[in-house]
Amino acid sequence: MTTYDLVIYGGTSAGLAAAVQAGKMGLRAVVLEPTNRLGGLSSGGLGDTDFGDKSAIGGLSLDFYRRLGRRYGSEHAAWLFEPKEALAVFQEWVEEYGIDVRLGERLDPSDPVVKKGNRLISIRMESGRVYNGRMFMDTGYEGDLMKAAGVSYATGRESNKVYGELYNGIQSGIAVKNQLPRGIDPYVVKGNPASGLLPGVNPDAGGDDGQGDHRIQAYCYRMCLTDDPLNRVFVEQPEGYDERNYELLFRAIEQGEKIFFKLNGVPNRKTDSNNDKGFSTDFIGYNDEYPEASYAEREAIAAAHERHQRGLIWTLQHHERVPQEIRSFYAPWGLPLDEFVENDHWSPQLYIRESRRMIGEFVMNENHIFLRQAVSDPIGKGSYTMDSHNTQRHVSADGYVVNEGDVQIKLSGPYPISYRSIMPKEEQCANLLVPVCLSASHIAYGSIRMEPVFMVLGQSAATAAALALEGDASVQAVDYGKLRERLQKDGQVLM
Repeated sequence: MTTYDLVIYGGTSAGLAAAVQAGKMGLRAVVLEPTNRLGGLSSGGLGDTDFGDKSAIGGLSLDFYRRLGRRYGSEHAAWLFEPKEALAVFQEWVEEYGIDVRLGERLDPSDPVVKKGNRLISIRMESGRVYNGRMFMDTGYEGDLMKAAGVSYATGRESNKVYGELYNGIQSGIAVKNQLPRGIDPYVVKGNPASGLLPGVNPDAGGDDGQGDHRIQAYCYRMCLTDDPLNRVFVEQPEGYDERNYELLFRAIEQGEKIFFKLNGVPNRKTDSNNDKGFSTDFIGYNDEYPEASYAEREAIAAAHERHQRGLIWTLQHHERVPQEIRSFYAPWGLPLDEFVENDHWSPQLYIRESRRMIGEFVMNENHIFLRQAVSDPIGKGSYTMDSHNTQRHVSADGYVVNEGDVQIKLSGPYPISYRSIMPKEEQCANLLVPVCLSASHIAYGSIRMEPVFMVLGQSAATAAALALEGDASVQAVDYGKLRERLQKDGQVLM
C-alpha cells in the first residue's frame, strides 16, 4: 500500500495551496476532498474577497489572485471574481503541479484513524479506502480529522476571562451592525406573550455580556446572482416554504427597512450576495449544533440554510406584504446558468464561518490581533476586521427583538499568526497540522478566518511538514529559523 509523505484532508483553498507547496518541496501528497468540488468557499461563491490589507498577502495566496487577474486580462490580482473562474484557477494548480486529488472521499465516521502512540499512521474513508501517511493535514472547515486524531478543541464562545479578552462571549452591547430596526414586537400575535415568540427568537441572551456560551456565528451561502436575462434562472418558492419564518422580515419592513442582502458586483453582471442588515441571508441561531453533528445532520442543517435563502429571495420578489418598491428592486435577480451547473446553479458550499477550533500549543486571541501581545514565530499575517456575525436573536430588556453577537472592529494593521497555532500539543499528535480550524479564540478566529489567510497558512503548514520529514522530527520540533527562511524565500509575508 502506498505511503504518502503528506495526506491532506480537505480540498479547500488551504488544502490546495498546501498541495502545491508540498509538490514544490518534493513531497508525495494526496488531497482528499469529501465533496465533488474543489476550492471550498473560494470557488463556492465568495468572490468579493475579504482581503483586509493586501500587502499582508503573499506566496501562493497572492499567486491565486494574480492568476484570476490574468483570466480577466490583467496582470494585477483580481479580488472580485466569478466562482467558475476560481474553480478554473484551482484546476490550473492541479494540472500544473500534478496534484493527486481524490473527490468524494469522506472520513469513515465509525473507524477513521489508526494511531501509533502520538502519530497518525493512516486514515480510513467511507469508501473503505485507507490512506497511509508520514504527515497529515486537516484543511477542512469542520476539523473532522483533528477530532478523530484525538486533538483537543473548542466550540462556541469563550468567556472573556479565559484569555483576558474584551470582545469574546455574549455581545449585546456592541452588536450594532446588521441589527434589526428598533421596535419589533417579538410575539406571534403582537403584544400577546401567550401567543409565543416568533421563530428563532430566544426569551433572553442567556447570560451577561462577556460570558461564554455554546453559540457560534451564523452561516449562510454566498449567493451568486445575475440580472442578465440570457444567463438567468429565477428562484422558485422552495418546497416547505412557510411565510411565518419571514415574519421578522415583514416587521422590519414595517419599521422602514428596505435592503435585505447585498448585491456586491463581480464580473459579468454577477454578484457575491452576502448577509446585510438585521434580517438577511444569515440563518441566525440555526447552526449551533453543526460542529458536532453527524454527516446526515449537517446535510439537514445545510438544506435548511438553502431553503431559508431561496425563500428569502422568493419572498422579496413576490410576497404581497413586501412593498412594490422592494419587490421591483430585487425582481431582476436570479441564479446564473453558467455557475454551479452540477448543483441546480446553487453553491454546494455552505459558508461555515466557524466550527471547531483547535486548542493547541498556542492560542491566538484578541490580544495578538490587536498587537497587545507579541508573536515570536509568525508563518503569515492576518489583517481583516475582527468580524464575528450574529449568533442569536432574543428579546431585549425593553421588550423588542434584537440580534446578538455581531462584532465588527477595525484593526490598526496586519498582525502575525503563530506557527504554534496550527500545531496540536505534541502528546496528542506529532505529525498533524491544522491551518484552517487552527488554535484561536472565537473572537480572534473572526479575523483570521479569511480565504487569503487560509491559503497562506496552508502553504506554511506544508513547508513545515516537509522540514519535519527532512529532520525526522515532529511538527512541534521543526527549527523555526529554517522554516522562516524558506517561507520568506517563497514569498510569504511575515514581518
